[in-house]
Amino acid sequence: MKKPVLRKSTPVLPVPSIEASLPFWEAVGFTRTVEVPHGESLGFVILAGHGIELMLQSHASVAEDVPALAEDARQGRAFLYVEVAELEPVEQALSAYPVVLPRRQTFYGATEVGYREPGGHVVTFARFGEQEG
Repeated sequence: MKKPVLRKSTPVLPVPSIEASLPFWEAVGFTRTVEVPHGESLGFVILAGHGIELMLQSHASVAEDVPALAEDARQGRAFLYVEVAELEPVEQALSAYPVVLPRRQTFYGATEVGYREPGGHVVTFARFGEQEG
């Protein structure tokens, strides 16, 4: 079996309001690199600074994007976003674990699949670029 190749990990922090959280992160030198609206407010942002990247996603945005994870977001469970070279080795290696985000193609060019790890957190593995068969 081919071993998964992990490339990058980014925490996704579910928050009640992105606008309320931004001043905290901007005060320590993070800047917005991506903003995605959700209704009249922000639903998702990517922040970067000091060689670190993190994502904030509103509870409402999580509930609309992946309804099965809405309660996880409200309970403050962490979401970890991991870029990989290929998804198939990850899917084979984690076949015994519960899938909470079935494989999907996103509008931002990723193919993703998400699992619940034994501690209750959600880990999404994503491949960018040319898609696998």
